[in-house]
Amino acid sequence: MKRGLARLFRLTIAKKLLLGFLSYGILTIVIAIIALSSLQRLNEINHRIIERDVRLIQMTDEMIEILLAQELYGRRSFILKSSEMEVLFWKRSEEFENLLQQMGYLPDVSSLPLDRIAALHQEYNRLFKTGWEKREDISSRAFQDDDRQIRRKQEELFQLVQGISHDAREDQNEKGLKTLNIGRSAFWMTAGLSLGGLLLGIIIALIITRHISFSIHRLKLSTREISEGKFDHLPEVRNQDELGDLFQAFQKMAQRLKRLEEMSLDANPLTHLPGSVAIENVLNKRLREGALVAFCQLDLSNFKAFNDRYGYARGNEVIQATARMVTDVVNAQGNKEAFFGHIGGDDFVVITSPQGYEKICHAVIDSFDKMVPDFYDMEDRQRGCIQGETRQGQKVSFPIMTIGIAVVTNQHRELKNHIQVGEIAAEMKNYAKSFSRSIFVVDRRKDNGPRQTDWNVPLLPEMEE
Repeated sequence: MKRGLARLFRLTIAKKLLLGFLSYGILTIVIAIIALSSLQRLNEINHRIIERDVRLIQMTDEMIEILLAQELYGRRSFILKSSEMEVLFWKRSEEFENLLQQMGYLPDVSSLPLDRIAALHQEYNRLFKTGWEKREDISSRAFQDDDRQIRRKQEELFQLVQGISHDAREDQNEKGLKTLNIGRSAFWMTAGLSLGGLLLGIIIALIITRHISFSIHRLKLSTREISEGKFDHLPEVRNQDELGDLFQAFQKMAQRLKRLEEMSLDANPLTHLPGSVAIENVLNKRLREGALVAFCQLDLSNFKAFNDRYGYARGNEVIQATARMVTDVVNAQGNKEAFFGHIGGDDFVVITSPQGYEKICHAVIDSFDKMVPDFYDMEDRQRGCIQGETRQGQKVSFPIMTIGIAVVTNQHRELKNHIQVGEIAAEMKNYAKSFSRSIFVVDRRKDNGPRQTDWNVPLLPEMEE
């Protein structure tokens, strides 16, 4: 029973409903077959009663009347010496023989004494014929003897014909009782099966609807949990049907929403780009999977001087413009798995493959150097720097902003986590800041090997060291 219910619950909702309708349909067909079979049996019995028993009773009654009429006409012919009475006698005799012949065509009459009746009737007719031929007086002893023989034959015919009538009536009564029993049995069987089918349908419907409603209730609870920001430990739905699949989709959606919420909470409010938590998660995930990674940390040089000179509002514009520019470059130059995030302030991160970072770095440097002068006033732009003073009152000059990119890859060394990558990137970023132009530098050190650091100056490639 439990195994059957377990198999039932593993079916899809459509199959469960189909199984319920199918079981009820099969039971309906069984009821119809029983009812039709009973009706067929009743029809056959009634047909046999009408075609055999009723006709036998009618024929035997007519045959007795004919025999009585024959006797009447025969005696009148003796008394009245009338040939007309004799003709009527033989006419009734023909009617008797015709009925006897018709009786032979009825179904299931092989056990009836039809031949015996025919022989007795012929002897009966012969006795009358002999009496007419003798022309004896009715008061004579010879006539009395013949009359006794005629009466014996007639009585024997009556007994045989009445026996057939009696058997036909008994057979009719038996068939009537049989039809009554068949009808009663068919009624109670049909009623029982109909009631059982109704109960079965109700039970199956209750089981399926309860199972479905329970699962839907659990899904509602899961929806409420998700709407309240509770993405873990959702109410479980163990169905192996569409509702179970829906719950699996809910779980995936909850995990996705959880990640999106974490990213949203972690996103930089100025650029709306993923923040440090998301950057760490993406980097650690790729390192755990053993993927080749190029971690590119972007930093703006002389941004603080620009912010002090023009205010934080224009500084924010530079940050937002840089974020848009790098996003466009990553989308255009990077692969589908390239990731772009904003650590904070003027620090950005691009995580891509080692094969694609050079194109991204070149494009970012080229675009930034073309874009950034537009944020300076004409006077500062023509001068090529910003004039400022130190706390001691000394005048200093701050060049136009440049961008430095520190690239760390795991092509030549094993990187374990974001902390190790961050430390190497910080070292490379400080090295990039020592240049007065936009540049990207790449850490090419190997495990247990000498340090080897390369950098790239896109506009002046001949200055590569």
